[in-house]
Amino acid sequence: MATILDSLVGSCTKMLQDLITEEAILILGVKEELIELQRRMDQIRHFLNDAERRSVEESAVNNWLGQLRDAMYDADIIIDLARSKGRKLLPDDSSPSSSNSSTCSGLSLSSCLSNFRTRHEVAVKIRNLNKRIENIAKGKVFSSLTNTQPTGNVSAPKLRKSSNLVEPNLVGKEVIHACKKVGDLVLAHKEKKSYKLAIVGIGGVGKTTLAQKIYNDQKLKGIFNKHAWVCVSKDYSEVAILREILRKIDVQYMPDESTEDLQSKLGSSIKEKSIFLVLDDIWQHELWTNLLRTPLDAAVAAVILVTTRSDTVARAIGVEDVHRVELMSDDVGWELLWKSMNINKETEVQNLRGIGMEIVRMCGGLPLAIKVTASVLATKEKTENQWRKFINKSAWSMSKVPIELRGALYLSYDDLPRYLKQCFLYCALYPEDFNIYRDDLIRYWVAEGFVQEQEEQLMEDTAEEYYVELISRNLLQPVPGYVDYSWCKMHDLLRQLAQHLSQDECFCGEPQSLEAKSLSRLRRVSIVTDRDSILLPNVDKEHTRARTFIIRRTKSLRVDNTIFRRFPYIRVLDLTSTLVQSVPSCIGSLIHLRLLDLNGTDISCLPESIGSLINLQILNLDRCDALHILPSGITRLCNLRRLGLRGTPIDQVPKGICGLKFLNDLKGFPVGGGNENSTKMQDGWNLEELGPLLQLRSLDMIKLEKATPCTADSLLIDKRYLKELNLLCTEHTDEPYSEEDVINIERTFEQLIPPHNLEDLGIVNLFGRRYPTWLGTNTHLSSVIYLRLIDCKSCLHIPPIGQLPNLKYLRIEGATAITKIGPEFVGCGVGNPGSVEGVAFPKLETLVILDMPNWEEWTFVVVEEEEATTTAGKEGAEDRVAKKQRRMQLFPRLKNLDLIRCPKLRGLPRQLGQEATRLKELRLRGVGSLKVVERLPFLPEVLLIDGCEGLERVSNLPQVRVLRLQNCPNLRCVEQLDRLEQLWLDVDMQDLSSLWVTGLRQQRHQLHGEDLDVYTWV
Repeated sequence: MATILDSLVGSCTKMLQDLITEEAILILGVKEELIELQRRMDQIRHFLNDAERRSVEESAVNNWLGQLRDAMYDADIIIDLARSKGRKLLPDDSSPSSSNSSTCSGLSLSSCLSNFRTRHEVAVKIRNLNKRIENIAKGKVFSSLTNTQPTGNVSAPKLRKSSNLVEPNLVGKEVIHACKKVGDLVLAHKEKKSYKLAIVGIGGVGKTTLAQKIYNDQKLKGIFNKHAWVCVSKDYSEVAILREILRKIDVQYMPDESTEDLQSKLGSSIKEKSIFLVLDDIWQHELWTNLLRTPLDAAVAAVILVTTRSDTVARAIGVEDVHRVELMSDDVGWELLWKSMNINKETEVQNLRGIGMEIVRMCGGLPLAIKVTASVLATKEKTENQWRKFINKSAWSMSKVPIELRGALYLSYDDLPRYLKQCFLYCALYPEDFNIYRDDLIRYWVAEGFVQEQEEQLMEDTAEEYYVELISRNLLQPVPGYVDYSWCKMHDLLRQLAQHLSQDECFCGEPQSLEAKSLSRLRRVSIVTDRDSILLPNVDKEHTRARTFIIRRTKSLRVDNTIFRRFPYIRVLDLTSTLVQSVPSCIGSLIHLRLLDLNGTDISCLPESIGSLINLQILNLDRCDALHILPSGITRLCNLRRLGLRGTPIDQVPKGICGLKFLNDLKGFPVGGGNENSTKMQDGWNLEELGPLLQLRSLDMIKLEKATPCTADSLLIDKRYLKELNLLCTEHTDEPYSEEDVINIERTFEQLIPPHNLEDLGIVNLFGRRYPTWLGTNTHLSSVIYLRLIDCKSCLHIPPIGQLPNLKYLRIEGATAITKIGPEFVGCGVGNPGSVEGVAFPKLETLVILDMPNWEEWTFVVVEEEEATTTAGKEGAEDRVAKKQRRMQLFPRLKNLDLIRCPKLRGLPRQLGQEATRLKELRLRGVGSLKVVERLPFLPEVLLIDGCEGLERVSNLPQVRVLRLQNCPNLRCVEQLDRLEQLWLDVDMQDLSSLWVTGLRQQRHQLHGEDLDVYTWV
């Protein structure tokens, strides 16, 4: 595709510009040839926009682009070769003043002849490539292209920043009625031995969206013993489907179990139980008839909801009811269009309703097409002229594009900026319905050279902005449940579009589908298999052109280490979780390699030759359980940007990591004792080695108990790119830390002052008696969004973090020494009890407190004030307290509160009900000493109470719609729940609930004229 080509030409031109001035190139003597190559690339690049536009419809232009693409890939290879060969000619201690670039002075005759051969080899390759590009530029196709170079200065691309990535509300009464209709069918047949129903409709019409609404409906939660959702797709794997169902119902399985073994395990797991199973996107009925029907027959009751595009498939499965999802009407489609543009009121675009309806009709009433179209329109001015231009684009009618991908879907791709097109197409390498991890995706983009460098910004930050923009354009869909949008999916139709547009160079599928011819021309290969080994076509390695090779497996996969010899031009090699046991020395010859992912493999060592990978940017060694030593060659990886060691038991590292100046992602940095001897290896890195690493963006430090005092006042405060920081000590299980250790760790943490740009902070297993003083200050944590304090078992007080202005997520876990959380938590009552800030936790949305076995009291009121209310002048004191509390606003944005396994906590703070006006869900699990839950007037959604043995009363919760109760044997009173719609009770509470269920039913009928829905919580 010209899109990828445009980026590749630009990337090569930039690399040539940098390369020409390097000393290694001066020694090679090929500067003039490289300048000529750069000139030709610049000339051709001006014509690529026109070529891309015509290539979709004109095969001659498409073939011309293919020739040019191959030449540009070869140019990329030659650039790496020239840099590598040139560096080998440099003296070990070279400098511009001491080396002579044009002679062999001081070298032996054989060395001199070898150098001349190297220079000649590189020069010939460059000249041949120049001749090849010259011939490409002489053809008829090139002469017919239009120069579309923009006039004036071209600025760096401006990304659309999107803070609102939330799925717009489903629109139209049809959707509400559909949800109720299908949901009622599920409920009506919940006790049937086997009931199957289908949601049928064309691709992109909203079948999956409707099924998700049903699956997540609170009315169905708890009715069935087991719930499972599985995406099937066209090319499904029987083993993968069975494993996914077992995983969803919390059943373990072994990696080598066969289809028959897994079927048997599924049957025995649901015997005498009920199950609700959603099979999303079924294409063949055999999935049911041959694979799932028999094992699911073991269930006492089973409801199977399938989504499919085919009536024939639904009938063959034997569904009893069919719900057909129709295309949207013009009115409903128009509503979806403007809502998907993040417009709050229709009046803002009322003048565009007519042309908007026209656009909806051009989208065929298809919700997916309408949403991606809305994302394009959101980038345009809201005028009829701009929308008319959009309608008149030729991209609406591309006859060579498959019919289901034409129109709005193709146009949503065509409207992308160049820098986003290649990133979108790269997603074709993921299997259908695959959960895509943001950080992996942006690393691929960086390694492939897709990310444009921008001043004062790391490429990873730029790539993350690309990711956000693709989500905001509805081309990627965030996976629900991740507040930072770190996981996403791609709709199957958009994936088909990406695969169609990149089919000449990308492959994703089973290895047996590959042929020798295709492997010789493909540039990116993603193997997806459930086999225990792979066999690739036998192709001479010189004819294997792949730049990316990724393996995605559903079980442990044996990969022979000859894989490192198969791909001489590889840039991205991802062998995550394969059974690779060793890395051969020949890996040092892979001079083009940018990303090597050995996460979860069985390797026990790395060869020293890895230090020859001068272009390597990402080395992931996470979860390599047998790896204990890093080779000294690691310190020669001069372009390394990421080193992943998380979960890997490294205990020997080389000195000198401080020389890797581009390193920005360092997970699992093992701290050592600061050996001063002359040996090159040590048990961990000295903290001071972090000093020169000014580009750090993400840092995990482990074994901090081994740290020795530093001479530097601050190690991290100058890291202006640092966004994520995790500080971990090792838990002592045999004997406690000494007093000297405690003093040392508190001193160490004081030195780890983070920079003000930090967004994500975790502290784990801190064994000091206090948190560092910087933890409760706005000065250093003004940007922190996510904060986790885990297993800090000796800290006696929670830090005063209530004044952190941007904190959204807070998790406190395992603070076993805490008995009381008081006003210091919100930032008052410490040092100056009379001072009260205006708002405590101004942006906090989620608060999770768990595993606090000794926590008894939670209050926001200063002790002196509490005492004042019980002594003389009580009335006046209460007034003073009330005035002070009115000035202190608490949790104004809190939505979710979880209190889990806090057995001694006696009560919730009264101010919680008064101040947390946006609280939606409250979950109390294992809060055994809690006697009363009351006076939460603003809680509108869900109250879940489980394992609260001491609870006696739940009352005065006027907004709660759903109440779920389990294991509360002393609950005698539940009242004043004016809007309660659903009540869930476990079996053991059926008799106890007779004391108050009748009153709740009567209240529901009197206030709303409806019956209260009471369900058994299975």
